[in-house]
Amino acid sequence: MKISIMQPYLFPYLGYFQLIGSVDKFIFYNDVNFIKGGWINRNNILINSKKSLFTVPLDNASSNKYISDIQIHKDVYSKWKFKFLKSIEQSYKKAPCFEEIFTLMKFVFDSNDLSISNLNIRSIKAVSDYLGLSVKFEESNLVYNTTKGLSKEDRIIAICKVNNCNTYINSSGGRSLYDKQLFIEEGIDMFFIENTLRVYNQFDNKFILGLSIIDVLMFNEKASVNSMINQYSLS
Repeated sequence: MKISIMQPYLFPYLGYFQLIGSVDKFIFYNDVNFIKGGWINRNNILINSKKSLFTVPLDNASSNKYISDIQIHKDVYSKWKFKFLKSIEQSYKKAPCFEEIFTLMKFVFDSNDLSISNLNIRSIKAVSDYLGLSVKFEESNLVYNTTKGLSKEDRIIAICKVNNCNTYINSSGGRSLYDKQLFIEEGIDMFFIENTLRVYNQFDNKFILGLSIIDVLMFNEKASVNSMINQYSLS
């Protein structure tokens, strides 16, 4: 079995879905500390032909809390959501896949659940279902609570062993965090995914790389997006 473990991001970029597409089981690592300024509650989209950051408002977010304990600001969210979806409509309404992706987005953001972790997971699962990605999802706070307290590497190895996993795939950003030799000694092959992000047409503008999957889906049919997802290598 091949697994990957990653924090749940909000409508993450294409490379995140390449990681999902490379494994049999994908575990949302949501009982680790929230990082302010990270990608848990924000991402980039295209507004007026420029990269624009959107941010879901949070209530008393702190790096001393787990991601699973961070709440969306209930008094601000409704107004924020209305403005955000309106900006999406104005920016992408002429995109070839606007109608179905806008419907998908409204489904995600119309949830009454104020957990940012659950909102992010909802966004990732909705996109994965839309694309037909065949993978089992789990949440670390619900399934792997007994592994908490271990060091970074030891916890990942422990989760792999619970799953009888022989292959663990991590994002390329994990190279500085994990020692492949430690995994090999535990009978686990460890690989880092090397993402390939393909240029696609964003209206007639100069292409902007690495935006939220929202942008990719707006401009590309399912088959094309799945082709992009399969364009990665492991090292």
